[in-house]
Amino acid sequence: MWGKLMGRRRVAAGLLAAMIVAGCEGGLGPIVGGQGVNTDRPVTVALLVPGGSGDQGRDVLAASLENAARLAVADLQGAQIDLRVYQTAGDANRAASVAQQAVDDGAQVILGPLFADAARAVGQTVAPSGVNVLSFSNNPSAASRNVFLLGPMFENTATRLMDFASAQGKGRIMLVAEQNQAGEVATAAVRRAASRSAADLVAVQSYPFSQQGVVQALPGITAQARSGNAQTILFTAGSEGALPLLAELLPQNGLSPQTFQYAGLTRWDIPASTMQLSSLQGGWFALPDPSLTRQFDARYMGSYGQAPHPVGSLGYDAVAAVGALLRQGGSDALTAERITQGSGFAGVTGVFRFRADGSNERGLAIAEIRDGTSVVISPAPRSFGGGGF
Repeated sequence: MWGKLMGRRRVAAGLLAAMIVAGCEGGLGPIVGGQGVNTDRPVTVALLVPGGSGDQGRDVLAASLENAARLAVADLQGAQIDLRVYQTAGDANRAASVAQQAVDDGAQVILGPLFADAARAVGQTVAPSGVNVLSFSNNPSAASRNVFLLGPMFENTATRLMDFASAQGKGRIMLVAEQNQAGEVATAAVRRAASRSAADLVAVQSYPFSQQGVVQALPGITAQARSGNAQTILFTAGSEGALPLLAELLPQNGLSPQTFQYAGLTRWDIPASTMQLSSLQGGWFALPDPSLTRQFDARYMGSYGQAPHPVGSLGYDAVAAVGALLRQGGSDALTAERITQGSGFAGVTGVFRFRADGSNERGLAIAEIRDGTSVVISPAPRSFGGGGF
């Protein structure tokens, strides 16, 4: 949940890829919207960030999103953007209010907000104006007819991991998920990923979100893995949850990492201490292109004297996407059809593109833990092949 990112920066980094904004997923109709724009003149772009509440964590996050967005504006070539920043305080009602103000001020696309409830409120508010929203949320329930999500998504990560496992001859996947909202959303995402992957989801086992719950679930997890002839055990939990306990106890219950491939939907390199767990040596996880991430972090540090918040790069990506669309020209530059172009966009942590349902796909690398460090064993793609979705 993005709300858990408001604490210490290292905790925020650990949760970024793991947690998802609360909400239920639902079916969507065709995405519409997008005003006519004049790409020969500066285009007004509204940036909604969660500052202004007095909460220090949210203010830091808001500043990082804005700083990254301004870096992107400075990098633009062949496009003109008039970036205007609005503070939402992380509140849905305030987000909706400032979004309407932004439209009244001439905004032709909205970047942000971060939280799912605010993204839904903003999308509904500006829909009559034909304005599209590129939200920083990673919650599928926030997507709508005019809301496209930039945040990292479970389904994208699961698809990458499952396709890679299949290519390595380890494509019989068992999912082990916690019984909470994040686990339920992750399970649904993995099932969707399995429907389009060459891998087979042969078993799904969940456990109550407690230490006792994990211990009691161990026999069932072991039995399911063996009866399903699983080759890869995919965990939804991160180091802030049950992952350390599972990594310790599963080998003692017959699911050794020497026999089963361990893999995770979360970033196992954040915090780095996770990579010291002996049972996770040889384990796989997905992450944005590390070399591009380092370049962005260094650029941000050079400009602002501190590291960006883990979510900050989304501010850059949002502006980069809008800039690319404007550079291509046409009065339809900011329509849903153009936003969902199959070729996607180049972000500071890799390529990404939006799906017709408002979710996204990002180019991810696969890393393996070796001797307590992460080693990329399958690089992130630098472009999308084919014609899109």
